[in-house]
Amino acid sequence: MKLNVWNPQPAESNVATLPEPATEAGAPQFDEVKYQPRTAANRNGTPPRNIPPTTGPNSAIREIQEAVRENSGWVQPLEQELSRVIVGQKHLVNRLLVALVTNGHVLLEGVPGLAKTLALKTLASAINVQFKRLQFTPDMLPADIVGTTIYNPQSGEFKVKHGPIFSNLILADEINRAPAKVQSALLEAMQEKQVTIGDETFALPEVFLVLATQNPLEQEGTYPLPEAQLDRFMMKVIVGYPNHVEERAILEAMATTEPALGVNAVVSEDEILRARRVVNSIYIDDKIKDYIVKIVLATRDPKAAGVDLNGYLEYGASPRATINLTMAARAAAFVAGRAYVTPQDVKNIAPDILRHRVAVSYEDEAENITSEDVVRKILDTLAVP
Repeated sequence: MKLNVWNPQPAESNVATLPEPATEAGAPQFDEVKYQPRTAANRNGTPPRNIPPTTGPNSAIREIQEAVRENSGWVQPLEQELSRVIVGQKHLVNRLLVALVTNGHVLLEGVPGLAKTLALKTLASAINVQFKRLQFTPDMLPADIVGTTIYNPQSGEFKVKHGPIFSNLILADEINRAPAKVQSALLEAMQEKQVTIGDETFALPEVFLVLATQNPLEQEGTYPLPEAQLDRFMMKVIVGYPNHVEERAILEAMATTEPALGVNAVVSEDEILRARRVVNSIYIDDKIKDYIVKIVLATRDPKAAGVDLNGYLEYGASPRATINLTMAARAAAFVAGRAYVTPQDVKNIAPDILRHRVAVSYEDEAENITSEDVVRKILDTLAVP
């Protein structure tokens, strides 16, 4: 691992080593048949409050499963509405649903023409909430996003005029085309869910998501997002090309002057809020929590985790990655209709959580080694519980 300001060389005696994964004979498998969540006692020896002592863990899981069933009825209809317009792109649709039930922001990156903007507009149409689209340009000002104060000559007072940020879903199209001062105007809104205009601070809606797109090809006239803002995005999703069958379906659906882009609103704001409360209760075993922590720690000190990266890492993921990976894994289980998280949920969603939080050196970028390669190496090396 290369020396830098984020990863100074520790003293040999202080190097922390991660414990090897425990192997227990007859350990339960994480599937619907054999899954047995273990009960953890509190310090005073009493069972945890979320599991009734007289019913046992299986009863608690059944209660969560029933809550998942009752509050996820809108997931499949929403997927069907999106599939009416968005051909293929199942990975993208799944990640949008995960962001929706975790209140996390999403950055989509892909070449032009892959329906990034169309996917976000279709998602907003299928949800009965307010939606605003912002086309970022080099001449934008922060007031164009958050709003400003306007002088009223009749009353002699200044009146606050809210900007388009005061909506539920914000589509920040080509976010990397706006200068840094405009990008920074989103930081407070994305992290604190509030906006300051003049001397006043205004709270944003409870359901508030920033869905941003950026083009990786054109570099002229663009402003790369700073690391501080990238870390505010829960996921960075790479949108790829469609295959032959999907391309043919796109031809049949869109090669007309009047393509059918209308969808029905199938979910409300209250249903989303109820789903988020259920996601918070989804069971995640202590072994899986330790697995998540090991993954994030391996991005900071891969040698201590037993991962040989040949000094590729410049710096690793922040604690926000640990939080987001846990929330996203729970949301993935909810979307799949399960009351518990499996290790595969963590492995499947970890690249989207970590790819924009891990940086490689300039030398390694010249060798076409990306953060995606580093994350994959970590996931392939660490033992799965």
